[in-house]
Amino acid sequence: MKQLKNKIAIVTGANQGIGFAIAKQFAEEGATVYAFDIKEDQDYGQDISFIKMDVSNEENWKAGVKQVLKEQGRVDILVNNAGIIAYTPIHEIELEEWHKLIAVDQTGVLLGMKHVIPQMLKQKSGSIINVSSIWGKVGAANVVAYNAAKGAVGLMTKNAAITYAKAGIRVNSVNPGFIKTPLTDNQAQELNKIVIDNTPMGRGGEPEEIANGVTFLASDQASYITGSELIIDGGYTAQ
Repeated sequence: MKQLKNKIAIVTGANQGIGFAIAKQFAEEGATVYAFDIKEDQDYGQDISFIKMDVSNEENWKAGVKQVLKEQGRVDILVNNAGIIAYTPIHEIELEEWHKLIAVDQTGVLLGMKHVIPQMLKQKSGSIINVSSIWGKVGAANVVAYNAAKGAVGLMTKNAAITYAKAGIRVNSVNPGFIKTPLTDNQAQELNKIVIDNTPMGRGGEPEEIANGVTFLASDQASYITGSELIIDGGYTAQ
């Protein structure tokens, strides 16, 4: 039986990498999927609907959620996956870079929950998965804004889980380690090698391996799980 049959799902940052893998797996598991992304160049096929979305823009969120509700009447799953990264140390970071990363990686998560939770409260049900990072759990050199934002995502998730547990809304986070995506392909291979060499399993993960965890948390099989952090990192943070 398909795990997400008849579920209505929103996945942000769905154009590539982890988000695309989640959207595709959700559709394969029977969900009606809406891919939210600022980029428009992905071929999602017939099973996924695209809505152009800047997750840091509240008006975009209002319009996007309104369209989903007009077409489907409900939202069962929200995956806040959209994110960017910057390798800038504290003494060099410009406020413009700081504000941009916080706007996407942290404020985007807040806005997603803000505009989907009212409908979930009406339904008295819903599952929200916020994609954090291993660097939301442990520090890494230079990535100060990313550390700050992803750490905040973890506590925002716990806050929402506690706040809405009795309303039937589950909120969990997923913390990926090094995953082979266009984002990591475009960064310095020396950096990638350092992270992989420090991963006990000795390899990077695949986007589908993150999607597997997200699909479980989104499904009714995770009915007693809320406020949790699912770490999928090949053992990196176990050290």
